[in-house]
Amino acid sequence: MNLANLTPLNPTPLQKRRYLPVLWKFWLSHGISLGWMIFSIIISIPWVKELGEIVTLPAAIAIITGIAYIPGYLNAFLVVSLLFDRQPAFKTTAPTDPISILIACRNEEQGIAATLKQIAKQDYQGDLYIYVIDNNSTDATAQVAKKLGEELGLNVRILFAKKPGKNNALNKGLQFVETKHVITLDADTLLHPQAIRRLMSRMNSAPNNVCSVAGAILVRNSRENWLAKIQEWDYFLGIASIKRLQGLYQGTLVAQGAYSLYLTDVVKEVGGWPDAIGEDIVLTWAFLEKNYKVYFEPTAIAFTDVPTGFIHFARQRSRWARGMIEALKRVKPWQQPMVFTRYLTGSNLVMPYLDFVYTFVWIPGLILSLFGIFWIVGPHTLLVLPLTLLTNYILYRYQKGVFSELGLRIRRNIGGFFLYVLCYQMIMAPVSVWGYLQEFMRLRRIWK
Repeated sequence: MNLANLTPLNPTPLQKRRYLPVLWKFWLSHGISLGWMIFSIIISIPWVKELGEIVTLPAAIAIITGIAYIPGYLNAFLVVSLLFDRQPAFKTTAPTDPISILIACRNEEQGIAATLKQIAKQDYQGDLYIYVIDNNSTDATAQVAKKLGEELGLNVRILFAKKPGKNNALNKGLQFVETKHVITLDADTLLHPQAIRRLMSRMNSAPNNVCSVAGAILVRNSRENWLAKIQEWDYFLGIASIKRLQGLYQGTLVAQGAYSLYLTDVVKEVGGWPDAIGEDIVLTWAFLEKNYKVYFEPTAIAFTDVPTGFIHFARQRSRWARGMIEALKRVKPWQQPMVFTRYLTGSNLVMPYLDFVYTFVWIPGLILSLFGIFWIVGPHTLLVLPLTLLTNYILYRYQKGVFSELGLRIRRNIGGFFLYVLCYQMIMAPVSVWGYLQEFMRLRRIWK
């Protein structure tokens, strides 16, 4: 996915269609999804009875609910909501507000240079104040950042945070921020040339109670191996679509620390970044609890390197799962003031159940099917494949529109796509379960 020439921020034909209130979209999507689930239950009755003879009827219902009914409902809600989604046009396309950028880093001597160079290429006309917060690096991260900032003509200030932890580094930087808006950026994240302008355009076009806008992150190193190729589609289709759904309902659940825009005063109001392994998740839920809204801007794109080793990947994704549990423990879904965010955060309550069922029932069922035992997985499972491909095609169409607007091209990664569709959940579910268990047993936090 290559960076491209600048293009104007004009509304697309989809944005000019008749507007349907968000609340209507919410309940219509639920109604259609409920209809789909009822249909699924009816046609699965023979399967339930057959499985019930082996594991008892209550167990059969619990298993099929976890691997079919609830996932089907959530997936239908996602697709229908995105079909209703009409991203509003920007009210301003050339904001000039001064912005601070916080880059928390530790031993990023190799990556910080590329990050700063992409900041220097931004078409944003406002002042940018860059704070590189060195969190006990043992290499030359600070020196490289300072020297390159001078060479590029950037306003770079080096800060030092002695106490370990990304939250401590970000909070150190927050003490020096004097601008109304602040962006957090990881030291290995590369911004598209229009990224800051589009992120700020969305913020300035949003209602006053929007306190944060999450940018879209995509994979830069997808050519490295099969694991990176799968993750390219996860970021491009899965994560982006879920964030777009959440943004539609004004409650993006993670304004990720790797690349998001915040109102400085609101971050300070909730106490800054918390001491949590998922500090960005917990921070975002604190915003939502105080009745602030969090948006997502799909055209404000940044690129990152994803883990190419399985151990690093498992640590990252189990950390995300653990961060979700932290957020649920600190801010209960029923404490959320808006119906949208109560549903969105409440959906996470069923995720551990779904991942446990998938890990300990579906995957063993798949293995049994290889030996001709079709209790859980059988020929009927193949009927799900066309629906899965249709769903991903719909998601692909949305993302293709974003790329067309930015002048980007989508890489050919057919092998990675089919691995993503057929195998990714078999990797993700066990890794997520491991994250839940880490939090339950309060094991030591491992970031990398």
